[in-house]
Amino acid sequence: MPDLKVKIGSAVFKNPVWVASGTFGNGEELENLTDITKLGAVIMKGTTLHPREGNPFGRIVETPSGILNCIGLQNPGLEEVLKTKARYLYEKGVAAVINISGHSSEEYGLMAEKAEECPYVSAVEMNVSCPNVKEGGITFGTDPRVLGPAVKLAREGLRTKPLIVKLTPNVTDITVMAKCAEDNGADAVSLINTLTGLVIDTKRRRPVLGNITGGLSGPAVRPVAVRMVWQTAKAVKIPVIGLGGIECLDDALQFFIAGASAVEIGTASFYEPRTAEKIALELSAYLEKNGFSSVGELRGDF
Repeated sequence: MPDLKVKIGSAVFKNPVWVASGTFGNGEELENLTDITKLGAVIMKGTTLHPREGNPFGRIVETPSGILNCIGLQNPGLEEVLKTKARYLYEKGVAAVINISGHSSEEYGLMAEKAEECPYVSAVEMNVSCPNVKEGGITFGTDPRVLGPAVKLAREGLRTKPLIVKLTPNVTDITVMAKCAEDNGADAVSLINTLTGLVIDTKRRRPVLGNITGGLSGPAVRPVAVRMVWQTAKAVKIPVIGLGGIECLDDALQFFIAGASAVEIGTASFYEPRTAEKIALELSAYLEKNGFSSVGELRGDF
């Protein structure tokens, strides 16, 4: 049988098919709709140091081949997520990856330190599509001078567990940000996060979303995501985790061929909760049928 295990830093995950943050709750919400134990990991809903109510409504709108959202990181805060949500996944035998969002480098360091101390967490995914309040609102993931110190402090707080940096596509050169994350201690990078978009209600002549703009995800962004994963995998030595519009096995295979070590299923979970479970099962059968012993052998030479 093919070896589906993937190693990220000090952790080994049973397979490379994960679910993306913000699209699967914290696992228990979809437990009755899919077998979460078949997943390589559940990346938990975006978590902040303190509880957040999120953005004003509306928060989500359908777009051609995708959705635009501005949930605003509604969550019960780090302490509650570590104590109850991560524990739930741990007790189910599912790897829990906590997705953290900070508003200063120091906050990322503190959150990483608390995650390090939690026995239920397998790894940390660092969402850098957030404004740095100490740097005049500059988004962490768009400036290496801002990203570097944040990743470094998170690495110092996370002494033994893997650190994954989730990159925003809203940059000129994604490889610059990926190399910055690598140089400052990241064990892996995941990409892409959502593209910034705007939908207008022409009858009201106003934005549909309460926050005006939102993040575009779904099949519409997949070619952009595959291209950025391909570029990044050639630029860094650490594993690359690919996401963006994956709906089926063929979509996932594109990311693996482009150089991804693992994939995350996002928007598809909203309309077919079993998407990730199906892809995990189909991937094993595909590798065996085609004579591949591991996902790494799928990588293309181009």
